[in-house]
Amino acid sequence: MKRKIITTSDGSKTIQIEDWNEQYHSIHGAIQEANHVFIKHGLLFYFQSRHPELDSGSHPINILEIGFGTGLNAFLTFLKAEELQQSINYVGVEAYPVKNEEIQQLNYVELISKQHKAEFEKMHTVPWEEQHDISPTFKLDKQEKFFKDITDQNRFNIIYFDAFGARVQPELWTEDIFKIMYRALKDNGVLVTYSAKGSVRRAMQTVGFTVERLPGPPGKREMLRAQKKSS
Repeated sequence: MKRKIITTSDGSKTIQIEDWNEQYHSIHGAIQEANHVFIKHGLLFYFQSRHPELDSGSHPINILEIGFGTGLNAFLTFLKAEELQQSINYVGVEAYPVKNEEIQQLNYVELISKQHKAEFEKMHTVPWEEQHDISPTFKLDKQEKFFKDITDQNRFNIIYFDAFGARVQPELWTEDIFKIMYRALKDNGVLVTYSAKGSVRRAMQTVGFTVERLPGPPGKREMLRAQKKSS
């Protein structure tokens, strides 16, 4: 499918799949969306919820990203890990890795943190299927596979669910997929997504999640946050 680099409303670039009229990030602002949905309502929500295991500072937060894509969410999470001095183990799952020539055209480093260019590049150049130290506080494991093939159980504290939208890939927003997500989360774990579709919310609730609607990023009225409550 034909792809091109476009500029979103906050000046940050993203990849557009022209045949689908679908983008890797919101056209209303790629960086704004990532910060609002995944950092504010995902990572910071979990971090600030005072989970006892984090109080000692010795326990990492384990994050699963559904759709590693351009690496924007991982880069923002790395920067927040540095700021908070919180260890994070990050797993990014991607069935179709973005090409290096496309990564070179993105401007996230220039807009967010020029002094961390080496870390952003390292995220994209380290080999897949093994864990790498990007910094003392951030470990990255990129896995090339389909979301339906995730088999982890009770491993993650947070899931960034950033798959392509249900309009173009409805099979990624089903009860079957959210069952996999539910199993992968630890008790009291959190899943956040930009989507606010009623069918998505109902699928999450059916498999056991407690779901809340939250104000969405620029250009979207709402988003969803789901929690796996301890039994």
